Amino acid sequence: MKQPLTPSTMSATDAAFLYLERKQLPLHIASVCIFDAPIPYDQFVASINSKLHLVPRHRQIPVIPPWDLDFPTWRDDPHFDIRRHVIPVTLPEPGGEAELQSLAGRILSGLLERDRPLWDVHIVSGLRDGRGALIWRLHHALADGVSGAQLMSVFLDSTAEVPATYPKPKYRRKRSRVTPPPANALSDAIHKALKGLLDFEAGMFGLVRALFGDAKENPLKGLVGLLPEFTASIERLPFNKPCSGQRRFCWTEFDLSDVQTIRDSVGGTINDVILAVVTRALAHYVKLHGQSVVNRFARIVCPVSLRSRNEQNGLGNQISFLPVALPLDSRGPVRTLQAVTTRTETLKRSGALGFAAMAVKWLAATPPLLQALFWRNIPEIILPVPLLNMICTNVVGSPTPLYAVGRRMLAAYPQVPTGWDLGVGCAAHSYDGKLFFGILADTDAAPDFERLRDFLILSFHELRKSASMKKQRAGHRATRGANSRKEPPAQPASAPVPEPAGTEPSPIPAPGHSKEAA
Repeated sequence: MKQPLTPSTMSATDAAFLYLERKQLPLHIASVCIFDAPIPYDQFVASINSKLHLVPRHRQIPVIPPWDLDFPTWRDDPHFDIRRHVIPVTLPEPGGEAELQSLAGRILSGLLERDRPLWDVHIVSGLRDGRGALIWRLHHALADGVSGAQLMSVFLDSTAEVPATYPKPKYRRKRSRVTPPPANALSDAIHKALKGLLDFEAGMFGLVRALFGDAKENPLKGLVGLLPEFTASIERLPFNKPCSGQRRFCWTEFDLSDVQTIRDSVGGTINDVILAVVTRALAHYVKLHGQSVVNRFARIVCPVSLRSRNEQNGLGNQISFLPVALPLDSRGPVRTLQAVTTRTETLKRSGALGFAAMAVKWLAATPPLLQALFWRNIPEIILPVPLLNMICTNVVGSPTPLYAVGRRMLAAYPQVPTGWDLGVGCAAHSYDGKLFFGILADTDAAPDFERLRDFLILSFHELRKSASMKKQRAGHRATRGANSRKEPPAQPASAPVPEPAGTEPSPIPAPGHSKEAA
């Protein structure tokens, strides 16, 4: 008989999310998914249950070792019951977008219970227009945004076909691993710390060699040029206040074809477009609160996945962080996007991601006990000035429709956790030709956070219209240049050759509030 596998030990990053969490700082990632029809409870439970063997960690709980001498481990839950994780809930009348957002805020405010696997799904009924919804939560210690999106694809279907019956998987209970004596645990902790230190030194050597090698242009020059922006005018934005733990959630969405039009006209990446729109929205929000945006920057941290493209259904966190300071006083939406693109490209060339990864490795080299003490106590410290203003993440989802027991998913609004003195977090998720935004806010730090959503919509329409006009002007210039190179038709000597008329841009009207209802 084969011996059962030993439980998986968390990485330093996974464990940090477990240590950091508290009432004021729920650390789950989530998505509010809307479908074209209600989701039948029993059928959905059977569907999920038939796929749990693909992700065994969904049946495991975190176990913290004595005295924190090692990182927590994942162990099989001996009392696992899937119906404790798939929870039916009915939306109050009239069952519209406002009621669904209110329900999502209440659910996202709570903590996942540690005595059971760290995930749950609320099946929401009572939506008007005959729709259904799922509110999916997954602890950050179990997965990051990219792997969370992959897991959603595992539990949903790529077609609308529904089998007549779902197979009932059989599980064999694994024997619990005997907790090692303190002496062995201490020895293991020292061994892991030394290995982490060696990995850190090797990574730092490689980074230094890349930065100071024989490259014709030292990428550090660009990074040094951006340093003043990170130190100048370090101020709190209106929502950088201590958080209470109560959350509210709202969303909006845009067509990816419009994003592509903006990229074709102005340049940059999809992530640059997202950051530009968020930056413009923040500038509007700061002005709403009577503050100036002159010479001010929004310090935004963007999680960046380190997973390979062919890695599927990964668990745990494989992320680094790209910190960027974005000017709030850029004149016009196109200039904002150009400013964002310049800074993100400079940071990527300078090895900023490498520095962030080295910081993670340096932390991993410290003993687990010290890491546990650090992460459990740092949320109690509120600095005089914030290290950053907001977290903004972008996760690539399925380009084709997904289904839950035959019901087509129409929208997936993502949530990134926030807390400490970061009163607002923003997440974007591309799916089936659209870009979905989710804004999570602490009720005390940002009671008017929905205005930020409104400014996000306004800023996107401004950028789309400005980019479209820029593309039209470029087309007119190309046409005018082509015409000037053509030989003019034979005309009498006295008849001058007419010149094509120039085209001047018309003023951009402020677009009104518009979004598709859920």
